[in-house]
Amino acid sequence: MKGIILAGGSGSRLHPVTLGVSKQLVPVYNKPMIYYPLSVLMLAGITEILLISTPHDLPAFKRLLGDGAELGLQLDYAEQAHPNGLAEAFIIGEEHIGDDTSALILGDNIFHGQGFSDVLRAATQDLKGCVLFGYEVSDPHRHGIGEVDADGNLVSIEEKPAHPKSNRALTGLYFYDNDVVEIAKSLRPSARGELEITDLNNVYLDRGRAACVDLGRGFAWLDTGTHKSLLDAGQYVQTMEARQGVQIACLEEIALRMGFIDADQCYALGERIGSSGYGEYVMDFARRARPLTAV
Repeated sequence: MKGIILAGGSGSRLHPVTLGVSKQLVPVYNKPMIYYPLSVLMLAGITEILLISTPHDLPAFKRLLGDGAELGLQLDYAEQAHPNGLAEAFIIGEEHIGDDTSALILGDNIFHGQGFSDVLRAATQDLKGCVLFGYEVSDPHRHGIGEVDADGNLVSIEEKPAHPKSNRALTGLYFYDNDVVEIAKSLRPSARGELEITDLNNVYLDRGRAACVDLGRGFAWLDTGTHKSLLDAGQYVQTMEARQGVQIACLEEIALRMGFIDADQCYALGERIGSSGYGEYVMDFARRARPLTAV
């Protein structure tokens, strides 16, 4: 499976903060926002990832993440010069996807939950059609909402409905088979001039090949679209890390746990930023992992 992170847009709801920096590079507590969606793809076992952003912001992402080799990844970059819709990511990423399945995650989505890696990897197995991820919310009229039958098959998808049929929001994480590229190419722009992800998902729905995995209790899906929600997300991360002593979306730790790098490589990455608490955490985790990797 190939991964795509869509990290474009102007972040207008976060102005003036995002007048000078990409929204996805704004910190969520102790790490850049982009770490969180990147960590999700890594937890799914995906190592070949395309990051799509604006021509103006791409150099900053490249400075931060490089080619991904230090984390055992292959990171490539592509431009979305204009906000032409989420589904355009598959047209931009056609060569990257090739003959494989693909996962798209939005650069401002934060997920956290016990056993998330197992949930993700199960969804990638024998993927035929699309798999979306649902999360129960208290304000369904603000989200794309999915209605499912008893077998977990999607029955309907509504974008910000006035009278929601359920409170299951469809999150910014999407898994697709290889048909997604041709489907994206067949879409017509919506009234706002964009290739809509809902229209793409509805094609799969009409073909009877759309499923929804519910992220139940114990999972968190956090919005970072406003100053308040960004602060709330940072406070959530800070609280969980302080109570559990475990970092959320620590790329170096995930790379080691997933077997993308070894303990010595992980330690070296932490040592490079060792003057920060984050770097100290990475070095400590690598120290504790060394006896395990030596067995």
